[in-house]
Amino acid sequence: MRVDLSLFADYAQFYLQDEAADGNLGDAWNDDAHARNLAIAPGTVGVGTFRNVDVPVTVEVLSAAPPSDHAAFDLVTEASLDVPTGRVVVAGCSDYLPDARRIELPPGRYRVRVSSSGYATLSEDRLEGQDHYLVRMWRDDEEVCPTVLHDVRPGPVK
Repeated sequence: MRVDLSLFADYAQFYLQDEAADGNLGDAWNDDAHARNLAIAPGTVGVGTFRNVDVPVTVEVLSAAPPSDHAAFDLVTEASLDVPTGRVVVAGCSDYLPDARRIELPPGRYRVRVSSSGYATLSEDRLEGQDHYLVRMWRDDEEVCPTVLHDVRPGPVK
């Protein structure tokens, strides 16, 4: 399954969450999370973006882990996401939750890999650019702590 979206990345982030999760990432965005552009809370994964405007996001639900293609991206991160309801909400952090896009999938634990590209295309004011965010999810019962798999940015986005 593949879903292409344009999300308003208010506060330079968007999130994926189980429909029943509260989605509160307020305390999760610590220095480590900002450095990896990835924060987690129960049932929620927050994705940091390079810009604070509408950004293109592709979500793919896969049957197995994809092959490593990290070199095609500026930043690749992973974390686990528990989805007990079988419905994942994909939204900008200031979106109206009832209207946000939902993706239905079998309930369980998923690995979420976020591959971000286009860092070098950003304008100085970060209002323009060709950044893109590819989110791939697949079932994985192993709990994975948030981790950076690949990072070629000159420095973390603040």
